[in-house]
Amino acid sequence: MATLSIDPTTASLKADTKAPRHLASIADLTPEHVAEVFNTAGAMKAAPKPWSTMLSGQSWVMLFEKPSLRTRVSFEVGITKLGGHAMYYDHSKTRIGVRESIKDYAKNLERWVDGIIARTFAHDTLTQLAEHASVPVINALTDHEHPCQALADLFTLKEALGDLGGAKLAWVGDGNNVCHSLMLLAAKLGVSMTIVTPKGFEPQFSVVKSAIADAEQTGATITLTHNLDLIAGHDAVYTDTWVSMGQEDTQSMLRHDAFGGFQVDGELMALASRGLDHASHFMHCLPAHRGEEVTDEVIDSPESLVYDQAENRMWTQNALIALLTGKS
Repeated sequence: MATLSIDPTTASLKADTKAPRHLASIADLTPEHVAEVFNTAGAMKAAPKPWSTMLSGQSWVMLFEKPSLRTRVSFEVGITKLGGHAMYYDHSKTRIGVRESIKDYAKNLERWVDGIIARTFAHDTLTQLAEHASVPVINALTDHEHPCQALADLFTLKEALGDLGGAKLAWVGDGNNVCHSLMLLAAKLGVSMTIVTPKGFEPQFSVVKSAIADAEQTGATITLTHNLDLIAGHDAVYTDTWVSMGQEDTQSMLRHDAFGGFQVDGELMALASRGLDHASHFMHCLPAHRGEEVTDEVIDSPESLVYDQAENRMWTQNALIALLTGKS
């Protein structure tokens, strides 16, 4: 299997690999970009002080249509650790593009701030901000993708395993935005992924098609199934809430009925560990609904990586900012 081996002693992009202007999607990153982010994140985590003035004199605005704990705090604290200033702008009541056009909004913001972090419902809102802003725009979650989460997740899995070479990740649950970004990133890094969903809740075909195209280049496999037995022999099992933000009023009952047999419990984790020389790790982007998609015994087990994932949001996001601003 062809995989991306990340050497922490080498943290520079190839001369012919240009860093992206924005991060709207995992598709904006090459494997070399991801290696750069992971190497820089590891360096920052090990010794934060040398990076403490990287954003000195800079201000970044955070535009949030959706509520958040990890995304807001990790970006605010992270930017502060880099010597910059993060300003939170609440768009939960007035969506971006309602009071004035997204183009005008972006053109105003670029005159004041050094970067834009946007957490939106519609992915098109994010891409329009990136289209019109001359400063970096980072996708902090849309209904289509959550690239910052995926970067933190595979960085965390690499920490846990020591290397991503030959790694296998199982996704159990809804084929949602987090699943989309994880599939795309896993494929780029040569990590095989098995996505187990109830019928009718598969990830979008266009995302699957893109992931398979990258997987063919790296030797990874992308498997879609409704059969939970196929998670045997996976290094980690990842799940998410059955009902995503914005779906609570319309799909809660439907989804609870459909996902009832897809809870990650001790028995399922034992199945995932079958054939491995280590216990399978558990992953979740949080917030978790304990007793629904995951049991307490699993999320609180020694194999759970959920709090490492949360911490690593900050380190990988800071490394991403370094990549986008040319300071890594």
